[in-house]
Amino acid sequence: MTGKNPTRKSVFMSIKFKDDDPCWCGSGKMYCNCHKTFDQKIKKIRLLLHKVPGRNLIKTPEQIKRIKESAKINVAVLDYIQDVIKEGMTTAEIDRIVYDMTTKMGGIPAPLNYEGFPFSVCTSVNDQVCHGFPSDKVVLKSGDIINVDCSTILNGAYSDSSRMFCIGDVDPEVRRLVQITKECVELGFKAVKPWGFLGDMGQAVHDHAYKNGFTIVREIGGHGVGNEFHEDPWVGYHTKRGTDMLLAPGLMFTIEPMVNMGKEGIFITDENDWEVYTDDGLPSAQWEIQVLVTEEGAEIISW
Repeated sequence: MTGKNPTRKSVFMSIKFKDDDPCWCGSGKMYCNCHKTFDQKIKKIRLLLHKVPGRNLIKTPEQIKRIKESAKINVAVLDYIQDVIKEGMTTAEIDRIVYDMTTKMGGIPAPLNYEGFPFSVCTSVNDQVCHGFPSDKVVLKSGDIINVDCSTILNGAYSDSSRMFCIGDVDPEVRRLVQITKECVELGFKAVKPWGFLGDMGQAVHDHAYKNGFTIVREIGGHGVGNEFHEDPWVGYHTKRGTDMLLAPGLMFTIEPMVNMGKEGIFITDENDWEVYTDDGLPSAQWEIQVLVTEEGAEIISW
């Protein structure tokens, strides 16, 4: 599920640690042999007036392990949807499949009752940008494109990813929109490097979309995730390289640009205050992956 605004504050080293204290990450090692150098590096970068993540946003090895278990469910559900989605299926059927599979595997659909959202999954069709409500009245037909956005809670750990599906005979330009959006995510992921900046990823996504004649929604983007459904940082795609939050190892977030065939403008329907549509009625596409910054590079956690 996309992020409208950051909901969790980044706390920067509010507690001081001595060299022989147990490290704050829970590794069991002494601070001087674990995250002391890491903290010193972040402090230097912060003094250069860059935005840095606090310790509360850096995932520990134990947290990462739990989040990956949650992601196994999320990926399995989307894999199954990929196998069964077809013309004539209703989006309500997709919602029931997501609920049944997630709960049978021991998880909880994270969107269900989140801030009043009444379904287990978001199903956004054609000009719906995101947060589409599943419905028995929405029957998939040839030519449709749909984003299925799944999020899972397992033992307090959150996973989040989405995929696009083309139903039947889709117009070539609409199919190209779906493909270019996928490429945007792939290029964004390649730009995620430890000790780089979130803006490096944002500009890679932005440049590829606009080079191909498409636009990207400004108001809604990705978000930090893992210990909560929506954490800092908020992830936008109108940023510049070398700007935005420092990509410190342990930071986890989603890359999920909403790419429009027409203009950037969107609106939220008054009917339920959730579903987002393009202003001009042209199609929108979105792929979402959940990414972990590592010491060596980056890892896709959920897709």
